Amino acid sequence: MTGMNFFRSKELETITEFYTEELGMGLWLDQEKCKVLKDGNLLIGFCESETMDEGGTITFFYRSKEEVDEMYEKLKDRARGKPSENDFFQIYQFFAEDPEGRTLEFQTFLHKLEPYMEGIELLENRRSVREYKDDEVDEETLEKIFETCRFAPSSRNSQSYYFMPIKDREVVEFMAERRGSNSAPIAEAPMAIAICCDPDKTGRPQQDGDIAAYHFILTAWTHGLGTCWIAAMDREDVKDKLGIPQDHYVATVTPLGYPKEVPEVPSRKNAEEFVKRIN
Repeated sequence: MTGMNFFRSKELETITEFYTEELGMGLWLDQEKCKVLKDGNLLIGFCESETMDEGGTITFFYRSKEEVDEMYEKLKDRARGKPSENDFFQIYQFFAEDPEGRTLEFQTFLHKLEPYMEGIELLENRRSVREYKDDEVDEETLEKIFETCRFAPSSRNSQSYYFMPIKDREVVEFMAERRGSNSAPIAEAPMAIAICCDPDKTGRPQQDGDIAAYHFILTAWTHGLGTCWIAAMDREDVKDKLGIPQDHYVATVTPLGYPKEVPEVPSRKNAEEFVKRIN
C-alpha cells in the first residue's frame, strides 16, 4: 500500500512553485486543479480551492544533520528558529512555513531506522562506502537483510548463492590485505560479507553470485548500511581462509557497516550517452 496527503490551496501556482523550486520536489501528477508532488516516497497533493488547509505538519526527513543544515540555510527567512537536537524524540530539526503558512519540519533521526526508501530513491542514492563507524551490525538487522536477499533471482531459480558473515578481526584484516589498497576498505568496517555461489547447483555461478551480491548491497543500503564492491576476491587464499571449496565462485567480499558519511554524488553520463539504439 502507498498513499498521499491532500491540502486545499488558495494559491496553487505559488505553492507548486515553492515546493518544486525551493524544496526540490518533482511534479508527479498534474491534474490541472490538483498538483501531486513527490520526493522519495513522500507524495503531497495540493488542490485549488477558495479555502485553505493549514493544520498539521508536513515533515521532510534527511539522512544527515548536514542536509538539514543545508535546508536551513536555504529557508532561513522562513524558519522559526535554528536547527537543534530534540533528545526526547532523538531527532535534529527545525521548523519553517510554506507561503500559505503551513508548518514544515525538516529533520534527521539520530537513531537507526527501519527501511523506508522507495525503489528509484534507492537506486539513485546508493553509494560505495570506504570509511565506517565503529558501531557493530546487530544480528537482527543481518537477519532482515538476508531475509530480503533470498528473493535474489538466479538461473532456473537454482538459489545457488550463499552469504558468509565475517566478524573475526583477524579474518577481516586478512581479507583487507589480499589486494592492497583495492581491498583495504574491508578493514575499515566492523565486519565483512563473502557472497558466493555453488556451481553444483547452477550452470551460471558467476551470474548468480554477482546478482545476489548486488541484491545484498542494495538491501544493506535500505537499512542504512554501507558496502563497497571489492573485485577479484575469487582467489585460492580467500577460499582457503573461509573454508570455501575451490570450485565455488566468490563474487565479492564486501565491508559492511554504518557509513561515517555519505559520499558525494559522483558525476554521471546523460542517458543519451550510453543508450545505443539499433537503427
